[in-house]
Amino acid sequence: MAGTVLYVLATYALMVAAFYYARLRRFHVPVMIFIMTSDLLFPIYLVMTRDWYKRLIVDEDILTFGVWVHFMLLITLFVLYFVQILAGRRLLKGETGAEIRQEHRAQGMGILLVRAFVILTGALLVQPLDG
Repeated sequence: MAGTVLYVLATYALMVAAFYYARLRRFHVPVMIFIMTSDLLFPIYLVMTRDWYKRLIVDEDILTFGVWVHFMLLITLFVLYFVQILAGRRLLKGETGAEIRQEHRAQGMGILLVRAFVILTGALLVQPLDG
């Protein structure tokens, strides 16, 4: 298995722990900030370390269903991160209504589900590095 897949699986496990220990804000908030930032920077890492022009253009992988599913799941994940951050900021400002907590939790469950599918589709698209 590629190192990138192991990395995202480890961060996913950390994210699940942060989800279940959401009441421990000193743990939950920094972990979620780290994971969201890591996920936003991960495509930059991949572009810098992989030959994407050859893979997507020369090999015509850009036309495959798997690449587009993965791309759309990433967009969905980033949109969920954005609305999650908005809801989290409201909680940190002191809003204590049950509605905002339920909204934040439901978004968190959605993020866990979508991120699992992003990892799965990404793992299916992994090509080993030339050795």
